[in-house]
Amino acid sequence: MMRQYELVERVRKYNPGADEELLNRAYVYAMRAHGAQKRASGDPYLTHPLEVAGILTDLRLDDATIVAAVLHDTIEDTGSTREEIDQTFGPEIGRLVDGLTKIKKLDLVSKRAEQAENFRKLLLAIADDVRVLLVKLADRLHNMRTLQHVPPEKRARVAEETLDIYAPLAGRMGMQRLRDELEDLAFHHLRPDAHAMIESRLKTLRERNGHLIRTIEKELSDALSARGIEAKVVGREKQPYSIWRKMERKSLAFEQLSDIFGFRIIVRTLEDCYRVLGVVHTKWPMVPGRFKDYISIPKQNDYRSIHTTIVGPGRQRVELQVCTAEMNDIARFGIAAHALYKDGRVTDPETLARESSAYKWLQQTLAHLAEGDSPEEFLEHTKLELFHDQVFCFTPKGRLIALPRGATPVDFAYAVHTDVGNTAVGAKINGSIAPLLSELQNGDEVEIIRADSQVPPPAWESLVVTGKARAAIRRATRGAVRAQYAGLGRQIVVRAFERAGKQYGDDRLRAALPRLARASVDDVLAAVGRGEMFSGDVVKAVYPEFREERKTTRHQEKAEAGWFGMKSLSSLRFKVPGNGEASDHAIPIRGLGGDLPVRFAPNGGAVPGDRIVGILTPGEGITIYPIQSPALTAFDDQPERWLDVRWDLDGSGRRELFPAQLVVTAINEPGTLGTVASVIGEQGANIDKLTFVERSPDFRELVIDLEVFDLKQLNAIVSSLRSRDVVNKVERVNG
Repeated sequence: MMRQYELVERVRKYNPGADEELLNRAYVYAMRAHGAQKRASGDPYLTHPLEVAGILTDLRLDDATIVAAVLHDTIEDTGSTREEIDQTFGPEIGRLVDGLTKIKKLDLVSKRAEQAENFRKLLLAIADDVRVLLVKLADRLHNMRTLQHVPPEKRARVAEETLDIYAPLAGRMGMQRLRDELEDLAFHHLRPDAHAMIESRLKTLRERNGHLIRTIEKELSDALSARGIEAKVVGREKQPYSIWRKMERKSLAFEQLSDIFGFRIIVRTLEDCYRVLGVVHTKWPMVPGRFKDYISIPKQNDYRSIHTTIVGPGRQRVELQVCTAEMNDIARFGIAAHALYKDGRVTDPETLARESSAYKWLQQTLAHLAEGDSPEEFLEHTKLELFHDQVFCFTPKGRLIALPRGATPVDFAYAVHTDVGNTAVGAKINGSIAPLLSELQNGDEVEIIRADSQVPPPAWESLVVTGKARAAIRRATRGAVRAQYAGLGRQIVVRAFERAGKQYGDDRLRAALPRLARASVDDVLAAVGRGEMFSGDVVKAVYPEFREERKTTRHQEKAEAGWFGMKSLSSLRFKVPGNGEASDHAIPIRGLGGDLPVRFAPNGGAVPGDRIVGILTPGEGITIYPIQSPALTAFDDQPERWLDVRWDLDGSGRRELFPAQLVVTAINEPGTLGTVASVIGEQGANIDKLTFVERSPDFRELVIDLEVFDLKQLNAIVSSLRSRDVVNKVERVNG
């Protein structure tokens, strides 16, 4: 374990004016607070915050950040309070420690919502002071270094979270060295066999190519020195996780990779970077399409360098990165390489945002993410925004737009402005009309064609790749859809309260909003209608003492009701959990054009006259099944998704078509299809789709998707078909 004087010495090496008394006081306070606590490894708990502080001394951070690292778990894991930290160490350090503390007293129904709320708190703290992020990343790095001591289930969860969130976040802040180690450690725990295989291949490659690498380094150094360019040539090796990701993404074998080894050329001045480029491109041929100038157009994480690939000594492809020493520091340490404090004062967020594109991106991203409706949505958008690979596109006026790889003109439109995205109807890429969902490439010039009456289709939401576009599309289409889902949710919730024998009221639900992690009653009702939250959770949030009793499974209820022929269908009454029946509390269903989000069973549909049941499908509303559908058995163990529904046809004379499906086995001879189609047409129904399945030379099976008005019409079609000589058998498909 690091000793007290060792911590002070590490800070004083880069900051001779460090506040030694403050550092000593933090060490003693943390030692007393954590007392006899142990880590999973059996080591004293104090070793963890001290190692976190040690990682941050390598980044040459200020006294307040080092002290916050030493104290970062005191509020969460000991009896210390924010007030006590403020009084002992000052409000600045108290604010940093509080930003790193999880919200302890979250009384939420959903564990995922709790995790997302804690992550939201962390990101908002980072927006106020980026040093919170640096401590958190160092904390995660040390936890990953000691992950082998925790149980396998937690180990996998922490490693996945690191790979999904924290490593990309480090990359977005330009902290590539830290990102590489986080990814490597997570990869080692999640895919140990793959990690070991790549490490073994790399070792063999080093042994085989060691002489060639030294030869290339010498030839590059000699060529630059001969032109009077002072440069340091450093060999670099691609990290195991990056190799694995490229192999997976491009379906390549290890032997097919050409960029495992590369070279970084570090020079004194910006002008020297371009002089190096002239030397290497005149001495060796460059590989077309492999040149990128991130000095002229820096990445959003502040990374600046020139990338090129040449066919170098020994006819080997050699990847080169050319940068200054300052650019190299930023490439390794990212935002931590910026002057975070000057003359004893920490740089304020506005100044830092001007100096660092990475920090400016973080603030803008958080502004977009704050518009999310729920903690889960916030987490989803954060993951979308953490894409590392980028493409750079231009507006017709030359404005540069940086987007994640895989972005479309729709993403581009929303990156320009929300109004441009909402009114987009078409796009021109490099002067040619192109689909709005085309994948953009580096250097594309994109012009968006707009129409004021346009509203973005909801389907765009699943096709865009930026969080800003997805959030904006959700907002633009949310009005009508939200009203549908909230209306459905209200009916579901009211009936859930009735079944539970509890009184429902908006005021009662409003008082329980903190437990459901939603901002308003409508948010809760819409979440229930979308299937993101179950009605039973709402009842439990309002009445914590409520315990739902499930007496029988759905399958048992069907059997008791005469499902296997013991009773006639006319006497069947479908029961829901509790004491309600279809006739008393059923949700009225009018069809696809009603005011509720409704769809019908994908195989077989349902028609008026059928006894029906509703299944709540997350994100899609209600799926209506005939009560005799065998597909319903798949939901027997999910009673919270079952809804009691009934047909509600208004009798106004306006008739609506409903989906049904028939399987017809008919003689394979000329005229058979015409006979079948004529019967259906004579009965006034519509054929939506027809599929042939050849059974034998004599018979064919036809699967016919129909649109009919009701069960009476469907039965008439079945009877008419069965009466034809060419028809052997007719069966209705019931989902």
